[in-house]
Amino acid sequence: MTRQLYELCGADKTVRFSPYCWRTRLSLAHKDLPFETVPVLFTEIPDIAGSDSPTVPILFEADMSRSDSWAIATYLDETYADRSSLIGEGAAASLARFVDNYNNTLLVPGVAQLIILDIHDMLDPADQTYFRESREKRFGRSLEDIQAGRDERVTQFRSSLVALRRTLEQQMYISGDDPAYADISVYGTLQWARCCSSFQLLETDDPIALWFDRMTRRYDVQAQTAW
Repeated sequence: MTRQLYELCGADKTVRFSPYCWRTRLSLAHKDLPFETVPVLFTEIPDIAGSDSPTVPILFEADMSRSDSWAIATYLDETYADRSSLIGEGAAASLARFVDNYNNTLLVPGVAQLIILDIHDMLDPADQTYFRESREKRFGRSLEDIQAGRDERVTQFRSSLVALRRTLEQQMYISGDDPAYADISVYGTLQWARCCSSFQLLETDDPIALWFDRMTRRYDVQAQTAW
């Protein structure tokens, strides 16, 4: 069976924008595993045959489906242990888990509040109603109010990344000399922003932006690459 990765797409189906799908896409690249991608809309996810997952990414392999980017990375490490490790063991695994949790609870919501209306506007009309209703319920405000004032608020957002920035001033990757899942997790969030919005999250000379460009070249990402 061909390895298939189901990913969120916008109105332009060539634009794959989910931060979680980007994590899985780069995890497969890290393992040097070939795969086909299948674009899906938010409203098409319940109709994916062979899976009952309410979210993507969904990876189909060996007549089975797997969902959740962390669970997929764990599966890939276990199944392809002879290839470059993603999560690792011991201290490396603890670091990867910490960074992934930091990403999910702080970085993803922080980015979302700067580009959420831009995300809505690049979606297929079939998804826009769902996206607006679900995100406005989550944040308790309209999309317009959530994104309002971002030109001023982005300075505070950049300041909140000081720990990440200092780490990348001292080493090439979050994981050390070479990238691993901690890098892939954070990269997915920033690549999500690059795919959905022209808003400049980072200064071009920010060590995080320089690391982002290194990651883009390392994994040969065919998408927007420069801040």
